[in-house]
Amino acid sequence: MALEIEEITELFQTQGAVQYGSEAINQQQHALQCAHLAERAGASAELTAAALLHDLGHLLSPQASGKSAAVDDLHQYLALPFLRGVFPDAVLEPIRMHVDAKRYLCHVDRHYRSSLSPASVRSLALQGGSFSEEEAAAFIEQPFAADAVALRRWDDLAKDPAANPPGWAYYVGVLMRARCGVLSAAFTGRAVPAR
Repeated sequence: MALEIEEITELFQTQGAVQYGSEAINQQQHALQCAHLAERAGASAELTAAALLHDLGHLLSPQASGKSAAVDDLHQYLALPFLRGVFPDAVLEPIRMHVDAKRYLCHVDRHYRSSLSPASVRSLALQGGSFSEEEAAAFIEQPFAADAVALRRWDDLAKDPAANPPGWAYYVGVLMRARCGVLSAAFTGRAVPAR
């Protein structure tokens, strides 16, 4: 069952105060910071929406309230059925690939791993560790892989307890613009990119 934007908003308002892993911020703060970094980098509405929603699966996970640090909750996949039909692939695919983007960056950037927070290093081990040469080459050839890498970099930076990004109400407008391609497709039979 797809979640409408109002339901996503309610989910973040009711469960977004949950601490983001072992970081010094909560889930909603992380989402807003990530979207703000995307927007400041000139990302499209779709990629900004992906940045905002990339960790939605953490809120949907059965482990959400008592999350075990010893288990990978596969959050990058959990949100997809709830977003499919509401948002286009330009939103869904970077979300799906943002964990693999971390594994990719560990392989191609020798300084990347040392920039990760301790919590991100722990989750990397649960997620399979660094990609091999073959895995990295296959990853970066996929559509939306570059967007997933950009999202990953914003994800890694969006952990600042002193940050003051725009609030959720502002990003509802971004979600609406990102959704337009799906809505237009229903009327014309083809997807129209959001502006």
